[in-house]
Amino acid sequence: MEIKVISDSEETTMKIAEKYASGVKSPMVISLVGDLGAGKTTFTKGFAKGFGVKQTVTSPTFTIMNEYEGSQMPLYHFDMYRLSSKEEAINCGFEEYFDLSKLKGVVIVEWASNTEGLLPTLHVEIELKKLDDNKREIIIKAKGWV
Repeated sequence: MEIKVISDSEETTMKIAEKYASGVKSPMVISLVGDLGAGKTTFTKGFAKGFGVKQTVTSPTFTIMNEYEGSQMPLYHFDMYRLSSKEEAINCGFEEYFDLSKLKGVVIVEWASNTEGLLPTLHVEIELKKLDDNKREIIIKAKGWV
């Protein structure tokens, strides 16, 4: 299954993410794919709002993971930009967040490709393609489901 949506602004990207978050159930892992500046953190901010997070959402580029309390369950926001392998993520103790049998919440991962093999087979991939300075194509794909 694949859904494509065009956003013409950061505000629209946030609204799309907010609406998407309202239907998400735990446990779920979501990978955000896109070039630098494509809007991954902007999408996460909108998602967090729709998920009931009241705190200010920031990119965890240096901390690698931020945890937020949603209205029903936690949201774990990872930025794997500074990691170079699955093993490095495991050494940081992150593997437990990707075990769907134990996860109590939702995980969003920016730069998941840097830790190839860490995500569960069943996850959602959201690709953000920069079409111009403001316009983005957002592609939502269910991965691992038949």
